[in-house]
Amino acid sequence: MVRSSVFIFLIPLTLIVIAETSLAQATKSLNVSPNVLSEAEVKQGWKLLFDGRTMNGWRGAYMDSLPAQGWKVQDGMLIVQAFGGGESAAGGDIVTREEYSNFDVRVDFKVTVNANSGIKYFVIEHQPRTPGSAKGLEYQILDDSTHPDAKLGINGNRALASLYDLIPATNKHVNPVGEWNTARIVVLGKHVEHWLNGEKVLEYELGSKEFLEHKEESKFKDLPWFGALERGHILLQEHGSVVYYRNLKIKQL
Repeated sequence: MVRSSVFIFLIPLTLIVIAETSLAQATKSLNVSPNVLSEAEVKQGWKLLFDGRTMNGWRGAYMDSLPAQGWKVQDGMLIVQAFGGGESAAGGDIVTREEYSNFDVRVDFKVTVNANSGIKYFVIEHQPRTPGSAKGLEYQILDDSTHPDAKLGINGNRALASLYDLIPATNKHVNPVGEWNTARIVVLGKHVEHWLNGEKVLEYELGSKEFLEHKEESKFKDLPWFGALERGHILLQEHGSVVYYRNLKIKQL
C-alpha cells in the first residue's frame, strides 16, 4: 500500500513539472520584445533597420539629416505623424542610409483610419527632384476600408500590399485598422515578391513583358529608369496620416 501511494503521488508531480516547463517556454516565446533579433535570426544574417529608440541609419529623402517634423519615435515605434494627408507635405519621406539589392525585408505596421503610407525599394534620389514623394517601387500601406486610393488605379493596384499603381495584391488576409500587420518584400535578382501576414500576395519579374505592360498603364510610364534599377535605398513614406512601424529588419540574400 505504501508503494502504491508513493507511485500514485509521483505521477502528478511529474506531470506538474512538465506542464510548468511547457508553460514557461510558451510564455518566453510570447514575450519576445519588439525590435530585437533572436539568436537564430542573428545567425541567419538578419539586421535591424530600427532599434526602437532612435532613427539611426535613416535620413530624410534628398537630405543629409532627418526631417525636422513628420516623424517621431515613441514606445518602440517609428511613427508617421498627422499633417493633413498630403504626400510628403510635412517632413517628407525617410530613407535608409545604405542601399540594398537582393534582400528579404520585414516590417510590422499598424494603420489608423484613412491612413496612407508606403514602403519603397530601389529608391534613387533622382535630380531634378520631382514634386511629392521620392520615386521607387512601392509596397502600398493603406486603410483599404476608407481611403479612396483603394478604389482608384486599375483592378485595385493602389490597395494595401499592392505594387503601387502597377500590380494588385490578391488573396489578402488583413488585420483590422488599429491592429498590427506584417509586410514582407523579397528581392532576388529580377524576381520580386510581396507578402502580407505570412502569405504571398503578388510576385513579378523586373523588366518582364508583363511588368512593362503594367508600367505603361501607370503614372510612371514616362520615367525610363523606373523599374530598371536593381539597387537603391529603402524608403518609408510620409503621407500626412498616422501610421506605426516596428520590427523593421532585413537580410541580404
